Amino acid sequence: MYDLVVVGAGPYGLSIAAHAAAAGLRLRVLGRPMASWRDHMPDGMLLKSEPWASDLSDPSGGHTLADYCTAHDLTAEHGVPLPLDTFTAYGRWFGERAVPQVEEVTVTGVRPDGDGFHVETDTGERIAARTVALAVGVMPFVNRPWPLLELPPDLASHSSDHRDLRRFRGQDVTVIGSGQAALETAVLLTEQGARPRVVARADRLRWNAPPQPLDRGRLRALRDPHSGLGTGWPSRLWSEMPWAVRRLPSATRVRIAETALGPAGAWWLRERFEPAVPVLLGHRLRAAVPHDDGVRLHLAHTDGATETLDTRHVVAATGFRPDLGRLRLLVPHVRTTLRTVGGSRAPELSAGFESSWPGLFFAGLLTAPSFGPSMRFVYGADFTAARLLRGVQRRLGDRRGATTIPRPARDSAPAAQGT
Repeated sequence: MYDLVVVGAGPYGLSIAAHAAAAGLRLRVLGRPMASWRDHMPDGMLLKSEPWASDLSDPSGGHTLADYCTAHDLTAEHGVPLPLDTFTAYGRWFGERAVPQVEEVTVTGVRPDGDGFHVETDTGERIAARTVALAVGVMPFVNRPWPLLELPPDLASHSSDHRDLRRFRGQDVTVIGSGQAALETAVLLTEQGARPRVVARADRLRWNAPPQPLDRGRLRALRDPHSGLGTGWPSRLWSEMPWAVRRLPSATRVRIAETALGPAGAWWLRERFEPAVPVLLGHRLRAAVPHDDGVRLHLAHTDGATETLDTRHVVAATGFRPDLGRLRLLVPHVRTTLRTVGGSRAPELSAGFESSWPGLFFAGLLTAPSFGPSMRFVYGADFTAARLLRGVQRRLGDRRGATTIPRPARDSAPAAQGT
């Protein structure tokens, strides 16, 4: 029986696995490394966070993004956006060096079994584990506006459905949303020869300010401090004190998770966006129906007026919503009995990221209503990995005493290939 099975191999899963391996736990890591970054973000995207705030977490402090860039003669510079493909390659490089082995299989079920779990994969294997960490990323939690749910994929999609936007060349495309995903998708569509517009409920678009220099006077740094989630004291609070967020009342935590660090475009995108993309602000999508060879959108303005808009395709850049009900790999009787945070559909977690089901741990987006908005970003992986490992060790100690298992040798065989 394994001490820990990590489900997911994105920044959180790989960071948890690196900490668990260094601690000598008997470990399995299941998933396609950096899958959502490799498969669900368009070519040409840039990383919104600063390079120094985009490290995966290794307990030794090594294998940083700067280390990767140095090894590959690349530049990672404050204030210069990094290509998404570079970050994706870094994540895979990290996994190859900091994690004993990542198996590219799909987990189809996690079932309690006595004092542990059985983890089932699409290869038919059943893995016995004392504890399980679900670091499944964002893809199970895609948020699509309800008026688009009945439309076929050739008429409506989510921004995460697209790796290659060239298919929209010459087409009229409407992008729903006002955050970075919406604004950058619209720019990339323009640069691929499409004719996009943005429709948003907001009455104005928000743009992040350019980052302050790292080296500056003490007074300027005190007024507007840097943090892994951006400059300013609110961002610093969310990034550096997720443990304090967890101590707040549940309703407050849910509100923070839903509203803090709201939709905004990166400062470096603005000059590409404003001259190229028309915007309809203050409009809510009320209905969407097939019309001719495209879609007719029925919109409501904040002043009560209504209008229709015909377009060839709709892209919903409407983010992701944490919801245990969508986590189908977790068997229903566990999914429906877990304690949740306030009125949300996210699990209530201990300080060690353990759910109300003993031995079942969560990481990433589902933990934002417990620990705050940093859990939506790569920067939160370091806090998560260290705390979650301590939670796992505490659970293992409860079950078997504080026995230390020697760290397994790194397996030099290639990872199993799968979907």
